[in-house]
Amino acid sequence: MHRPLIALAGALAITAPLVACTDNDPDAGAAGPISVVSTSSECKLSSTEVPSGNLLFKVKNEGSQVTEFYLLGEDGLSVVGEIENIGPGATRNLVVQAHQGKYVTACKPGMVGKGIRGEFTVTKGEDVTVSADIADLIDTATKQYGLYVKDQTEQLVEGTQQFVAAYKAGDDDKARSLYAPVRMHWERIEPVAESFGTLDPKLDLREADLEEGQTWTGWHRIEKDLWPPANGYTAMTDAERTKIADQLMADTNSLRSLVAKKTYKAQDLSNGARELLDEVASGKVTGEEEFWSHTDLWDFQANVDGARIAFTDLRPAVEKKDKALAATLDRRFTELQKLLDQHKEGDGWVLYDKLTKDQVKELSDSVNALSEPLSQLTAALVNK
Repeated sequence: MHRPLIALAGALAITAPLVACTDNDPDAGAAGPISVVSTSSECKLSSTEVPSGNLLFKVKNEGSQVTEFYLLGEDGLSVVGEIENIGPGATRNLVVQAHQGKYVTACKPGMVGKGIRGEFTVTKGEDVTVSADIADLIDTATKQYGLYVKDQTEQLVEGTQQFVAAYKAGDDDKARSLYAPVRMHWERIEPVAESFGTLDPKLDLREADLEEGQTWTGWHRIEKDLWPPANGYTAMTDAERTKIADQLMADTNSLRSLVAKKTYKAQDLSNGARELLDEVASGKVTGEEEFWSHTDLWDFQANVDGARIAFTDLRPAVEKKDKALAATLDRRFTELQKLLDQHKEGDGWVLYDKLTKDQVKELSDSVNALSEPLSQLTAALVNK
């Protein structure tokens, strides 16, 4: 939920993107082809190591559901390319331009969730040229970002289904274990959700931000019921649980439908990245977002992820416009991630209430250090 900035402004950075999408044309100069067979239980590639250059994936659906195929960056978040709506028995082509490096492949039967994933390596082969045309670079960036938002929304839908089922069944331990990791998919793309008006407050309003007469729904209403205060709280009845959980699921499905129709401009990415770090500054680093569960660092990481992906997609254009700014953002974003990694614990992070004041200040200062250069990103892209 976007709120007025309390302490900091936003920031982001990372290394240059690994690939660029090209037309899904089998005659686009691609080496290969790489055969991909998608079933309900497998995502089988004919090769998982190929030389750099134009890559052609021929994706055949041998399953019973409509499927899609993704090539992701090594982080498993950034989207290199995607081909969707592959019906049972059908074959579709995806062509991408790939630099040397590590990647992740994913088939998504039913076009929801994380998908069936595998490792993919691109070795040194042909040199991959980057367009000198800023408009082309921005067009590629906005398309890749749109695919990233779509992927995160699909994972949010599947995760929310699991969370809602556990909560309605009274399996509070499972619901609590799902709460923070599922919400990360939401937090990575929250600026997009905010663009749809009332949907964001319906899904993510905090109790402290309720206005008089406003109905409280969404994740934080359920959070309070799962981590109730010691005194003065009345747990929701089974009927109340079902009602609010069904509303959460319906609103999440609405988000998916709206995302499917949305297109993006460069400033959507650059301003969205800044807004995500504003979110860190105004809620996560202060411990105000997850007031009951104290899972703020999961949200912190997710906001950082979303900002980083937006910048990663824009980076080729930013480097041509302002190389020094791109380098500064790379460095400072890396510094913030290293600091955040110090608080990892198992598959997640320490609870916010376990951080010392000095640790909170250190995180806050690092976000501040990124804020000023990130605020220059939109201007760098639109100025001559």
